[in-house]
Amino acid sequence: MTSAVPRLGSVVLDCPDPPALADFYARLLDWPVRESADEWATIEGPRGALIEFQRAADYQPPTWPDPARQQMFHFDFQVDDLEAAHERAIENGAKPLDRQRTFRVYADPAGHPFCLCQS
Repeated sequence: MTSAVPRLGSVVLDCPDPPALADFYARLLDWPVRESADEWATIEGPRGALIEFQRAADYQPPTWPDPARQQMFHFDFQVDDLEAAHERAIENGAKPLDRQRTFRVYADPAGHPFCLCQS
């Protein structure tokens, strides 16, 4: 019997340069790049989790916290050592946006916000 319940296949981010953004997240998360081409790239994490990146010719990054272009979506990544994870994010090209006691907000190289959250 098949189920009618959907299963998450992947998360796909629009961006101007899929290989570059895949490389950023691969280095940040220590996940291998599974596929990388001009129009599409994929990284694969534990248990087959996929983050994919597709070229969007007219991509405009969110302007968070300015509401001019809403973020619509962001990742929350759990970390054990917030300071070490902060340094790793910066070294890989993340831009700091906000700093709180238990989490930090960044923009990836294409401008998508993401958070590092203390476990």
